[in-house]
Amino acid sequence: MDLPNDPFILLSYINTKLRDDYRSLDALCDDLDVDRASLEKKLAAAGFEYLPEINQFR
Repeated sequence: MDLPNDPFILLSYINTKLRDDYRSLDALCDDLDVDRASLEKKLAAAGFEYLPEINQFR
């Protein structure tokens, strides 16, 4: 799947999917065939980290 390149649009997209459709980041990555490490690295470069206790990037 092609994800948005802009990190802020990507953040919004991923958090919406996590809120609406997935119980975990692993489930999202498996279903969308996304490399979790790459996704986390891209969002970390923009200052965001995944918080599993709330199932969101912040």
